[in-house]
Amino acid sequence: MTELFGFPVPLLLGQLMLGLVNGAFYAMLSLGLAVIFGLMDVVNFAHGAFFMMGAMFAWIGGQYFHIGYWPMLAIAPLLVGLIGIAIERSMLRRLRGIDPIYGLLLTFGLTLLIEGLFRSFFGVAGAPYNPPDALSSTLDLGFMYLPSYYAFAVVASLAACLGTWLLIERTKLGAYLRAGTENPALVQAFGINFPLLTMLTFGFGSALAGLAGVLAAPVIQVSPLMGSNLIIVVFAIVVIGGMGSVLGAIVTGLALGLVEGLAKVLYAPISTTVVFILMAVVLTVRPAGLFGREK
Repeated sequence: MTELFGFPVPLLLGQLMLGLVNGAFYAMLSLGLAVIFGLMDVVNFAHGAFFMMGAMFAWIGGQYFHIGYWPMLAIAPLLVGLIGIAIERSMLRRLRGIDPIYGLLLTFGLTLLIEGLFRSFFGVAGAPYNPPDALSSTLDLGFMYLPSYYAFAVVASLAACLGTWLLIERTKLGAYLRAGTENPALVQAFGINFPLLTMLTFGFGSALAGLAGVLAAPVIQVSPLMGSNLIIVVFAIVVIGGMGSVLGAIVTGLALGLVEGLAKVLYAPISTTVVFILMAVVLTVRPAGLFGREK
């Protein structure tokens, strides 16, 4: 059997493939966080709660209302996006123009509130969420058998990331958003409703987190605590990629998933801390992040 670094190549390839699955979820979550910070200068600690709500809404839709996976793939992110819009309109808008730490504290409090509400109704035990029948088979990759749903989740996540990047970097709306991050007053002087843009941006970023939650639901156990286990890692990814950098969030999220997968083979104990080691190294060499701009 062919070996690399003293380990069987199929084992390495298998872990890299599973790492790519995790990396796709990291990329989507980091992307939503970067979009919100880039335009609104808000460190949204509730992003993990939005991820959890996407998964929980999908599970609730199937468990109590008998709504299948495919409809919930659209319904759950829409509901999370609407909740995000309500939060921006009623709370975050009042904090605009003051120290960003208040936005962080507010969203941290919202996280505790949202998780507490779901825990009170559903407890903390994880619940399975089965993938749709069309994606219940497995793919023979030669070095491993990969569930078809895993492949779908990666493709769907990458498509969402690519679509978001094209929207921000290649459309007139994206140009307005990028201009608003530099000079909101000038954008409004040209007749553009900047408060509406920020509201929709927060809703869109929240919906991305909800979509990631629905895609992740058949892969991991659905639980009110599932978002809190990821949010710290996602923050580290955004810092490494560069706060507010869309491309940095996507590339760093995918890369971290692959690095974690490789670390589980080479030295498993470091796999859970490798992101923080990389963050320390990157901040030492380039404080603005890999794709961030120095101020």
